[in-house]
Amino acid sequence: MTGLRSWLVRRLLLGAGQTVAVVLLVFALTEALPGDAAVALAGDQPDPGRIAAIRETLHLDRPAHERLAAWAAGLLHGDFGTSLTSGRPVSSYLADGFGPTLLLAALTLLLLVPPAVGLGVLAARHEGRLLDRLISSVTLAVYAVPEFAFGVLLVTLFALRLGWLPPTAVGYGDDLLAHPAALVLPVVVLLSRPVCSLARLVRAGMIEALASPYVAQARRYGIPGARLRYAHALPNALAPAAQQLARTVDWLLCGVIVVEALFVIPGLGTVLMNAVAERDVPVIQGLAVVFGCTAVVLNLGADLATYRLVPRTAVAA
Repeated sequence: MTGLRSWLVRRLLLGAGQTVAVVLLVFALTEALPGDAAVALAGDQPDPGRIAAIRETLHLDRPAHERLAAWAAGLLHGDFGTSLTSGRPVSSYLADGFGPTLLLAALTLLLLVPPAVGLGVLAARHEGRLLDRLISSVTLAVYAVPEFAFGVLLVTLFALRLGWLPPTAVGYGDDLLAHPAALVLPVVVLLSRPVCSLARLVRAGMIEALASPYVAQARRYGIPGARLRYAHALPNALAPAAQQLARTVDWLLCGVIVVEALFVIPGLGTVLMNAVAERDVPVIQGLAVVFGCTAVVLNLGADLATYRLVPRTAVAA
């Protein structure tokens, strides 16, 4: 228990350092964005006096280090700032877009693990045979297709030609659960690549675990094959898969931007694209910090899951 506590403290300190780095990096990158928010807000024919007044009102005339200190202090109290274009709190933008994005991510994760683990175990059981080659070839081919291209293909086939599903979520508002047909294509697109990568990882981990000395010893003791696969080999095969699952959730935050744009879903991805188009820096910063801190937390959780599944990995940590 002491070893776990010491390891957890080290990981928490590392996570805190990564969070600080995320905040500094986000501020530096948004400062480097081209253009001027005050000029954008001043209209098509900006007056220099009006631009100066807007800069003063929005505190854009203050030095960068002062704005960084004020912004970081606000983050500690849950204040993400105020939108430059609408004057609304950035937290309200996050609240508006959080529901659809969380729904897409939750459905994707809920449907991701069973087929990925099942395909990986099935391929490992038939290693080198026709079924293994078929699963490996199909997963590799699907993984190679970009989300946007795969989404366009599905929309063309199932929405435009066959008419089975709606092509976008336009007209459904934020209550997507009341219209599940509008979620089918977005979730399938989000599932396509993670299922393939996770299945291939599980397959590789299962093959390695089944060939390990402790499984061979268990076979000599007469332990049944199903128990060998699922009680002994699978936990070790899931250790790298847990890391990949955390990266998948992190990827979902980026991949969902493409999917929300393609299917016109009013989530965080749409909020981010609108903020970039309007050069609404506080909204961009708030979303980037949320995405970055989520990635830090997810990786910490994945490390903990790996530690519990395979404690010897703590030596490397």
